[in-house]
Amino acid sequence: MSTSPDPRQRDAREERNMMASLKAAAPYLLMVLPGIVWGGNAIVARAVVGELPPVGLAFWRWLIAALIVLPFAWPHLRRDIGPMLKSWPIVLLLAGMGIAFFNAALYIAAATTGAINIIMLQTSAPVLIVLATYLIFGDRISARQAVGIALSLVGAVVLVAHGDINVLANLAFNNGDIWMLVACIVYAVYTALLRLRPRVHWLSFLFTIFLMGSMLLLPFYIAESAYVMPVPLSLHALLAVGYVALFASAIGYGSYNRAVELLGANTAGLSIYLVPVFGTIFAILLLGEHPELYQLAGTLLIAGGIALAARRAA
Repeated sequence: MSTSPDPRQRDAREERNMMASLKAAAPYLLMVLPGIVWGGNAIVARAVVGELPPVGLAFWRWLIAALIVLPFAWPHLRRDIGPMLKSWPIVLLLAGMGIAFFNAALYIAAATTGAINIIMLQTSAPVLIVLATYLIFGDRISARQAVGIALSLVGAVVLVAHGDINVLANLAFNNGDIWMLVACIVYAVYTALLRLRPRVHWLSFLFTIFLMGSMLLLPFYIAESAYVMPVPLSLHALLAVGYVALFASAIGYGSYNRAVELLGANTAGLSIYLVPVFGTIFAILLLGEHPELYQLAGTLLIAGGIALAARRAA
């Protein structure tokens, strides 16, 4: 004699399956958030050129972001402070590279190059991450991945040179593009080195590198305020700092670092390719910029390289 399945058991099983699917998809959903909020970051940086000094913007961005994260990190900090103190060299290095230098360099680049250029150059970061993990940790890559890396780097050069072979011949790069390319290289190394961070709660680590990054920027911020220009107390400036602190920093870095932890640097790093998708839309809608042919060519080369590098063997 057969019995019909208990509806409560069936519902519980379906709920467990749904929760398992959501849990498996969560790391990939985390990859989408940085592309959205970081695309807007370059637009904000470009919009406040001449009004907000680059180091000042970076300093207040990270200090406020640390304060935003602090209430969520506080329950874990007492337990995690010891392991982080023991691992202070790598924590300091990560804060210096991924927090202090990268963002200050991005804002310096924004003063002399276009928002679309900044965003397009960021698409070289995923393949640079693959290269960094190989050079630092010996992570093996296939011939197909090597071709993908080379193709994407060619695309990055096309963007830096503005599609002009004479720029390469004369080494007359735009200073902003050079700053941005160096920033991407540094960020790739930062992403690769995240695997060495202390095994503490990710919110504790996030708060610590945010705070340390802002402190590393403090002496440069003081000098910039004294000899270049201070950060103005205007509504426009406050809105810009608020956006990059909450969205580009707390949400963007939080989701990106967590995705790196869950998926690995090479996979999570590919999320940066979403930056030009949203960033170009923002630049056209908000700044009135128009994409150029060389930007399209460089992006296609980078996209093809990333597709080759990320594609799994059948």
